[in-house]
Amino acid sequence: MVVLNKIYTKTGDSGETALGNGARVAKHSLRVSAYGTSDELNSTVGVARLHSQGDIDHLLSLIQNDLFDLGADLCRPDMERDANAEYPPLRMIASQTTRLETEIDRMNENLEPLRSFILPGGSALSAHLHICRTVARRAERLCVELTLAEQINADAVKYLNRLSDWFFVAARTANNDGKDDVLWIPGANR
Repeated sequence: MVVLNKIYTKTGDSGETALGNGARVAKHSLRVSAYGTSDELNSTVGVARLHSQGDIDHLLSLIQNDLFDLGADLCRPDMERDANAEYPPLRMIASQTTRLETEIDRMNENLEPLRSFILPGGSALSAHLHICRTVARRAERLCVELTLAEQINADAVKYLNRLSDWFFVAARTANNDGKDDVLWIPGANR
């Protein structure tokens, strides 16, 4: 259980922060950038939710919770169980990605196949979901880059990859099941 009774600690004033295992690292480290970007993504989902309701809002709330799980996973570099840890590290698991795939398939049933790329926009919700999609892609790129230097949970990368797809399909769904998508017209302004 997390207890925060004092928000500022001054321990980061020198440009370092503590990871979930207590190790101190530079705030600009790749791992901190990866979980910081997942936190940024969670905030963009919160803004998108201002324009959502019903089932999509419920699904976005599940994603927000997953993103906290993702941050908890990424802030713990030790992939093996630490015998001295108070509790086991929280890790993303395959079923979280499978849930996204099921939701994508369900949303996609109502969409016409794309015959052109689409421009981010249309409804307010769709536009915000496209922002979520691009931040998810950035978080994924950072995690993939992190795998070149350190071991991370492969399910975290898979989740982010599927999550950006989820946002794309949800953005189309938010555009009247794709009927109000704004299509890209190659070379239209030449």
